[in-house]
Amino acid sequence: MSGNDPLRIAVLLSGNGTSLENLFEHIDAGHVPAEVVVVISSKPDAFGLERARRRGVPAVAVPRKSHSDVTAFNDALHAELAEYDVQLIALLGFLSLFQLRGKYEGRTINVHPALIPAFSGQGFYGKKVYDAVLAMGVKLTGATVHFTDDEYDHGPIILQEAVPVLEDDTHETLASRVTAVERRLVPEAIRLFAEGRIEIDGNHARIRRSSLPG
Repeated sequence: MSGNDPLRIAVLLSGNGTSLENLFEHIDAGHVPAEVVVVISSKPDAFGLERARRRGVPAVAVPRKSHSDVTAFNDALHAELAEYDVQLIALLGFLSLFQLRGKYEGRTINVHPALIPAFSGQGFYGKKVYDAVLAMGVKLTGATVHFTDDEYDHGPIILQEAVPVLEDDTHETLASRVTAVERRLVPEAIRLFAEGRIEIDGNHARIRRSSLPG
């Protein structure tokens, strides 16, 4: 960022786009000094694309099934991203592996509905995460926002918050509480990034205190 220019964000998603809508609302309220400049979906019928269109944000479908492998798929993703001068990529319910390719290290974040490294990795998403948590009988789970690397659900953790698992929880009731935490953590992580307050030190993302006046 330079001066007071808003942080330019690309959102990658695969589904309904409720996290995208939440981000829009926080930006509109002045809580996050950023703008979403493009939304890209791995599924052409994802409702998240319609959410973007309603706000006049470019909405692009790059169908995973139209590409022979993850490398070809990422070729197409990177070609689209190159058009928008993106400063941060937010993976908000994006179900494929995004390759950083030496360009987006330290500039790509993901949200995961568990306390990484628990219940994470390839195949752990959505309902599958909550079902696994309940089947294991753990007493705590939560949500994580982290910088990505070239593995699923891996990289320096920015923010993490625990959520209790109750005796009578179903995946729906557990998901509602975890999602509420995600709705707070994602905008907060983006705000910290926009303010230049996150430093990556190896596998650690360290958050600096904001400057004090005077």
